[in-house]
Amino acid sequence: MADNPNPNIDEVGAAPAPETPVKKKGVKRRIFLVGSALLVGGGVFGLYWTDSDARARAKALTTGDGEHNFLSWMKIAEDDIVTLFSPHIDMGQGTHTALGQMLADELDADWSKLKIEQAPSDIAFSNTALVQSFLGEMTGYPGVINALPAAVIGMLTRSQKIQITGGSSAVRFTGQGGMRVVGAAVRLALIEEAADRLGVPASELTTADSAVTHAASGRSLRYGELAAGAAERSLDSAPTLKSRKDYKLIGKPVARIDIPAKVDGSAVYGIDLTLPDMRVATIAAAPVRGGKLESVDQAPALAVAGVEKVVTLDDAVIVIAKGYWQALKGLQALSPKFTDGGSSAMSTASVYAAQAKLREAGKPDAEAGAGDVDAALTAAGDAAITADFRTPFLHHAMMEPFALTAHFKDGKLHLWGGLQDPIGARDRAAKAAGLEMDDVIFNPMIMGGGFGRRFPGVTEIIDQAALLAMQVPYPVKLIWSREEEVRHGTYRPQTSARLTAALGDDGRIAAWRSDFVQGEDSESEAGFIYDVPATSRRHFAYKSNQIDGPWRSVNSTQVGFYNESFIDELAHAAGEDPYQFRRKHLPEGSRHQKVLDTVATRSGWGTPLPEGTGRGIAIVESFGTIVAEVIEATVKDDGSPKVLKAWAVVDCGTTVSPVNAEAQIAGGLIMGLSSAIGEAITLEKGAVVESNFNDYNLLKLADAPPVIDVHFIESDAPIGGIGEPGLPPASPALANALFAATGKRIRTLPLMTQAKA
Repeated sequence: MADNPNPNIDEVGAAPAPETPVKKKGVKRRIFLVGSALLVGGGVFGLYWTDSDARARAKALTTGDGEHNFLSWMKIAEDDIVTLFSPHIDMGQGTHTALGQMLADELDADWSKLKIEQAPSDIAFSNTALVQSFLGEMTGYPGVINALPAAVIGMLTRSQKIQITGGSSAVRFTGQGGMRVVGAAVRLALIEEAADRLGVPASELTTADSAVTHAASGRSLRYGELAAGAAERSLDSAPTLKSRKDYKLIGKPVARIDIPAKVDGSAVYGIDLTLPDMRVATIAAAPVRGGKLESVDQAPALAVAGVEKVVTLDDAVIVIAKGYWQALKGLQALSPKFTDGGSSAMSTASVYAAQAKLREAGKPDAEAGAGDVDAALTAAGDAAITADFRTPFLHHAMMEPFALTAHFKDGKLHLWGGLQDPIGARDRAAKAAGLEMDDVIFNPMIMGGGFGRRFPGVTEIIDQAALLAMQVPYPVKLIWSREEEVRHGTYRPQTSARLTAALGDDGRIAAWRSDFVQGEDSESEAGFIYDVPATSRRHFAYKSNQIDGPWRSVNSTQVGFYNESFIDELAHAAGEDPYQFRRKHLPEGSRHQKVLDTVATRSGWGTPLPEGTGRGIAIVESFGTIVAEVIEATVKDDGSPKVLKAWAVVDCGTTVSPVNAEAQIAGGLIMGLSSAIGEAITLEKGAVVESNFNDYNLLKLADAPPVIDVHFIESDAPIGGIGEPGLPPASPALANALFAATGKRIRTLPLMTQAKA
């Protein structure tokens, strides 16, 4: 498979997005709407750096003596060390390694001499490749987006201060559209420099292991020797990328570079940071979202040894001490009084009731689909099949609770921590502190989990730490306790849906309607993959007092559960095998069919099982990747589910880092099972009931499937995401397996509470 050359390369190597017209949401919606306004309105770009300004700024921030900068994302030192500056934060996904593989493969660099560092939180490192790809994917017109001048895309990106980690975008967008292109372009510049130095045609030169060689004369030059001259050359704007057959690192089982430090304890997370004269603080916010602090007697906290100060905010109280334990003891000594923000009547049950009422009113705020669904359902009459589904609020359950260190000194606010958009964090902190963005310095650190919780737009600790730092002369690390973090999350939305369908005389689905209720977002990463002549998707916006936020695989979890559970019900109503029923609704010879067929074969679909054990199947496409999963499960004596085996088959186009990709799919599958079996955030009197891992029921190791088989299909499709797509099929596959085992349909999550009902 030959990769298409890139017609546009700017200071961060932006490349065309894959031709996949899929609409997106969340932070990506913000990029598109605000970016479009900039393009239409004009007159704004003068406020932001031009490409040349950005390149100069990046060079000044990252390049020292004996080093030579190429665009914003890499430099070559005279000792042959190649350093890649990743715009993505390490969240345990292994993307730094994959990005390194993509750059080094196109560059023909010596892997042992490649270093990967975190890019500075500076607008010069705004991720143009990601924004260009997201815009193309969201609009469905990547050709139009790619036709925009590279300078326009660059300035648009910098105007939006985009440096996000999320959306399964690192490999498929930054890697494919940025790192590979930069690597290929720099390799050509090194060859041109060597050709001039050696006095031979460039066509006679080859590259390997960070050297350019002239085989006929036996002469070679190291990349370090060529870097200074090559850095002065104009880079090819459309370098031809390698074909699959020529890959040396892409698709190979390279060990992750981040693992040794995480194993030996030398990796430093935000919660680990220590600074001279630093204090530690912890916080208690209003138990009910929207509530305000009425009053608090500070004396009990100040009486605790080590406590130095109590700070009040509009909706919270903070205790500062010499250490975390003293701060926590001081906080626990307080009895703050908060208002309920008018939400004291809100509960989990009332949210579901309000959602049902909203849906039954029949006034959606957004609609999509094709064909005459109403006519088909009317014709079906009583034969139409209807099912109601519910999914609860879900917590991110990060292993590392929020911890952000701040210090205001000499007119500058310094911040340290792990967040998913360092530039956006600077912007939010500046606004909270009343400073200019240039007066805020953010030092990005690795993250102990996140999956959407650490985006600045939903990360209140940025405001809290900034306000705190403005009141004290020393650095202060603000730590949220586990209880605070569980009870004040930005949760995956609590949602409900009614799905209705009609079967034709031929046993095929004639019409499909999905009416779903959740927050303001009406889009989903999970596309409808089945061939149905009439479809309707209607969204009803409902807002509780909680903050909805992106969660791993975003809406694909809810939509995947709805769709793949419901199509199983339709197969049962048609008297057909669930696998075969899905298969006949997929285009013949398609990638989807191949993925589905492969998982059925590998799992032994249709072979006998012990009594009380069932198999369930599900297939979901999200983030450009198709994943089908089969779950084999039974029910324990206490009525809870027990997963025995799991299979996953994946088509993500090209698997860049196979060992890590397998881990991501397996991890996503386990996270999907965990959320389906026991996880739920519930409300009572407007407040979150759960407080820690003792009552937020994460899957235990003993209940995880002892066998997980992951298989990848390599295809000619554009590279898809890998960090999130393994999750969505897990919950419906499990629910379908339990139906096969027990005959009971479960349409409300978590499964554990329903299985015991």
